[in-house]
Amino acid sequence: MLKLFKEEPKFRFIDKRHFAFVLSGLIILAGVFVFFTRGFNWGIDFSGGTLIEVSFQEPTSIHQLRSSLARINLGDAQITRIGGENKFFIKTLASLKKLNLDSREKLDDIEEYELVAREIRNGIMSESERAAAAAGKIDLNNTAEGEIARFLRDQGVPDEDARESAQLIIGLRKSDSGIIGDFSELEKAGVKNRVISRLRSDAFLGRYTFLKVEFVGPQVGKDLRRKAILACIWALIGMLIYIGFRFKLLFGLSGILTLAHDVMVALAFILFFRIEMSLQVVAALLTIVGYSINDTIVVFDRLRDNLKIMRKDNLGTILDKTINQTLSRSIFTSVTTLLVVLSLYVFGGEVIRPMAFTMVVGVIAGSYSTIFQSCAWLKVWERFLLKRKKS
Repeated sequence: MLKLFKEEPKFRFIDKRHFAFVLSGLIILAGVFVFFTRGFNWGIDFSGGTLIEVSFQEPTSIHQLRSSLARINLGDAQITRIGGENKFFIKTLASLKKLNLDSREKLDDIEEYELVAREIRNGIMSESERAAAAAGKIDLNNTAEGEIARFLRDQGVPDEDARESAQLIIGLRKSDSGIIGDFSELEKAGVKNRVISRLRSDAFLGRYTFLKVEFVGPQVGKDLRRKAILACIWALIGMLIYIGFRFKLLFGLSGILTLAHDVMVALAFILFFRIEMSLQVVAALLTIVGYSINDTIVVFDRLRDNLKIMRKDNLGTILDKTINQTLSRSIFTSVTTLLVVLSLYVFGGEVIRPMAFTMVVGVIAGSYSTIFQSCAWLKVWERFLLKRKKS
């Protein structure tokens, strides 16, 4: 086995358990304070709302986009740039009332989020685009395939040509940036000249396009939040049962306290840095539980053997020796895992960054708790531990 130390180290980790408990307690208490004063930055998965992914043809800044949204009372929308591209996520909890829309405008076949998306689309239009839309022209970068085909049929284009042209236009939008920059691109895509002539006079090419529009209702978001909490709780209970069955109940309790520590520390840092709480982050938290318990079980497995071999030694000595024996393995595992999640955080882009951040904190907290928490809890209730036979 690969070793980090030439000889087995003799660190006295158990003697430092009180410092470790205080440090962890301060971090968790600070997280609780932030939770009650500011709360989580809930993502659309849990809070509900409308999420739009928009791509611009020309370089656009978050400030410019926010200024455009401010015209329709959405200046407070959450805007996130996707990597270094001209693509953005717009998340808003806007309602029809906030957008000054009459609720009677909501028809049976038009959902509220579609009206919100329509208003956002109108809000980020330029003056020339709004003028073209007011004149009855359609935006080929923001019109559905069926609407394009219907528009062409209304302009006298045969049905077959209309459907074929609409398919080619949508196919062109699905490539590269998702934006058609010039009518000449339609000719290269195979759209017939007579159709292009119609489009040049009765359509325009917007400077942006909506790549995705998603909506989560408030009730659905609340239900997902409840299920996410239950998932974490059941994962901890499952680990308790497994460790209690494989080792002893007190080992299981120590393992669960260690896992709970890792999750709460990760949640504290999510609160400190206002990381968006989404289903991806919940998945990261559950991954932390699985990762951390694996490290802890390795330590407990060695501890079980040492309890039989070192019958004459006191529990503190046995715990220190166990941690030192598995220290090289714990460090190598943590470092290699940390390199991967750090790479995800640095190079993974904005979309995956909240999950990667949670994993980075979780790996560090899990490695720290395996060394300073898991065995330390056994020392706390030493008198309740199984009696070891004296030789």
